[in-house]
Amino acid sequence: MTNNYSTSSTHRTDQITQRILEAAFNCVVRWGVAKTTMEDVARECNISRATIYRYFPGGREELVQSVIAWQAGQFLADLYEVLHGAQSLQEILERLIFFSSDYLRNLEVLDRLLATEPDAVIPKLTTEINLMASTVSGFLVPYLREFGINTQVNIHEAADYLARMLFSFISSPGDLDLQDRAKVSDLVRVELLSGIAH
Repeated sequence: MTNNYSTSSTHRTDQITQRILEAAFNCVVRWGVAKTTMEDVARECNISRATIYRYFPGGREELVQSVIAWQAGQFLADLYEVLHGAQSLQEILERLIFFSSDYLRNLEVLDRLLATEPDAVIPKLTTEINLMASTVSGFLVPYLREFGINTQVNIHEAADYLARMLFSFISSPGDLDLQDRAKVSDLVRVELLSGIAH
């Protein structure tokens, strides 16, 4: 028998969490990480500060980390849609690079925060990127199985390698234009796929 009260309560909890995260994100965009307070977030979402602490008992630090994690979750959900229908591992990796680099390039708030508050943002962002790399690694495993790789290569090690290399290139592309399809195609073939060919 379904517990309707429990289901309704969980849905309400999710809605409130979403409101708080959206409000906190808006405050960070407006004032930056260092100047955003729990009072600011409470006013932004019209929820009492006591309620926000109930959802985020770690306070401001937990809330900021949760906002970054929430944005990362949005990224991964969108990424799944982008990769749907790809016909080869080469195409999967190319789409992943195009989408990720474009996403980061258009995330103006991240650029601004990294420029103005690197000490506050980089440790949190590094933690989240490491978690995302781990998630993308697991994400790649079924594609490696579907499209096939050298049977002597451990599929999980191959996925870890590809995820680490992808995030390395995406976060520090240097002079490489990650919106240039020909260059990305070469990158995937020469730097990524060749690394799991043996």
